[in-house]
Amino acid sequence: MKDYWFKVREQLRDFRPGPNVRCEWYPCHFKGQDCSLCFCPLYPCHDERLGEFISGKDGSRIWSCKECFWPHRSDVARDIYARLGAPEERPSGEDLRRIKEEIEARHPVSAMPIMVLGATSGAGKSLLAAALCRIFSDMGYNVAPFKSQNMSLNSMVTPEGEEISRAQALQAAAARTVPDAHMNPILMKPKKDDISQIIVEGRPYRDMAVPEYFGGFTNGEGMEILRRNWELLRRTRDVVVIEGAGSPAEINLMDTEIANMRTAEVASAPCLLVVNIEWGGAFAYAYGTIMLLPPEQRRMFKGIIINNLYGDPASLQGGIKELEERLGIPVLGIVPHADHALPDEDSQDLRKVRGKGGLQIGVVHLPRIANFTDFDALALEGASVRFVKDPGALRGVDAVVIPGTKNTVADLKWLRGSGLFDAIRELKGKVPILGICGGYQMLGKEVIDLKGLEGDEKKAWEGLGLLDISTNFEAYEKRTVLVNGRMNAGNGGKVRGYEIHMGRSESREAPLFYLEENGKDRPEGAISPDGMVMGSYVHGMFDLPSFRSYFLGKAPGEGQRAEAEVDYEASVDQGLDRLAAVVRENLDMDKLVSILKEGLP
Repeated sequence: MKDYWFKVREQLRDFRPGPNVRCEWYPCHFKGQDCSLCFCPLYPCHDERLGEFISGKDGSRIWSCKECFWPHRSDVARDIYARLGAPEERPSGEDLRRIKEEIEARHPVSAMPIMVLGATSGAGKSLLAAALCRIFSDMGYNVAPFKSQNMSLNSMVTPEGEEISRAQALQAAAARTVPDAHMNPILMKPKKDDISQIIVEGRPYRDMAVPEYFGGFTNGEGMEILRRNWELLRRTRDVVVIEGAGSPAEINLMDTEIANMRTAEVASAPCLLVVNIEWGGAFAYAYGTIMLLPPEQRRMFKGIIINNLYGDPASLQGGIKELEERLGIPVLGIVPHADHALPDEDSQDLRKVRGKGGLQIGVVHLPRIANFTDFDALALEGASVRFVKDPGALRGVDAVVIPGTKNTVADLKWLRGSGLFDAIRELKGKVPILGICGGYQMLGKEVIDLKGLEGDEKKAWEGLGLLDISTNFEAYEKRTVLVNGRMNAGNGGKVRGYEIHMGRSESREAPLFYLEENGKDRPEGAISPDGMVMGSYVHGMFDLPSFRSYFLGKAPGEGQRAEAEVDYEASVDQGLDRLAAVVRENLDMDKLVSILKEGLP
């Protein structure tokens, strides 16, 4: 141990937190690990939660910590260093045990899970999970969100180039942590009514029909994916806030779904049930959901949250008392309706006009619309966004946007059949027209799909012809990357966002942006000679004020907008703080923290 302690002392004297990607063994525990304590000062800790005894070549018993992640978390490594310094002599075993116990009181060796489930879709569980992530982060915990499987066309790209649901990316922001694919290891992106592209750990896996997905995948590979990603989060965080999907009481799916109670069982997570009282029947939803579950799963529910109340909570007290008596589960609080201005997870509410400004932006409501949160930032400049499905709805708009889509060919065919194809063409030169991702592809002269990757027919399709570009779908490959750069037009201001797309586009127009790539400027997107038609693969281009102001400034009613030099990400962070404050004020936080710490028996 003397030689070992010499190595420990040297690394403590030259403490360098963070990953050591130059090490030939990296990553020897997990990707992104903190390598500052390669030689653990606590070794051998004999904590069976972190390691185990194995047999050496000579038959001796050796303590192995190959599967130990705990001291390779940056927060734990910093605390060990702060308590130890770099002593000349190895502290006693008793001193090291005491130090470990002190650190473990703040950073448990296995994360404390809590799961948020909804009595129905739209109960508000995604935002409540985000609020809990921010609340626990405010309490000093290292927090991560987790949703084993999400079905959404609203996705984001992580710094590692992985694709995950926008909801989990928002929850990661709430937790003040970097999003990664472990937080949403399975993402379903519907392409047709019965077929979805399955994203596994941030990368395209394959397209699956519903019977294949629920008939074999979820009970085989899906469970393995769930377990290994949960295991990593469990080992690297203090708290994991888990979100369910839909309702846990879908009795037709109980044996095949992996997003609700099977996740709760793998994680041994105490569960909270969220009910949206605005929909009516809240007590019936709560009671029916719990009673449809088998007894062993009912016992996992430790609290009920009544969400989205307009009015006086006192009027519910009689019903709450009876519900608690019938179920034996406490109601932890009544959360009032809050105008948080945070991005929505799905497209249920796209019928509502977003924003209250006089400038009218018409966004085409494609059947397979994706990443519709791209437009939330426009409200910062006094614009109103309405999602349109027919040509009449385009009358009087100041700008048109064709958004992203999960199936360019199918939605291009719909665009023609709906009459919007010709209506958009007629607006050329009158209002600015922008295409994002799939919408950018549609603005071109043709979309070539000779392998049938987008649809059932192998052919080339005529595009809107408003930009001189051609798009070709040649391989089942997806580009997922974060991007930074500058505008080619206007004041050359900064642009930031991410790309998620299949297909490659060849442009013969001037580029809309120049993006940084390998130390050089890469031309991206296209803009027409008159500057009124634009297209790009960059999602989130409105988040920074430069392009937002440039695009809206071309609208005929642009005098009605209010310029705002605001980064949309900063406004989202403020919204998360406001939401967390409302939730914190209206829940029994002492009881909630007790549920978290006690876990399940």
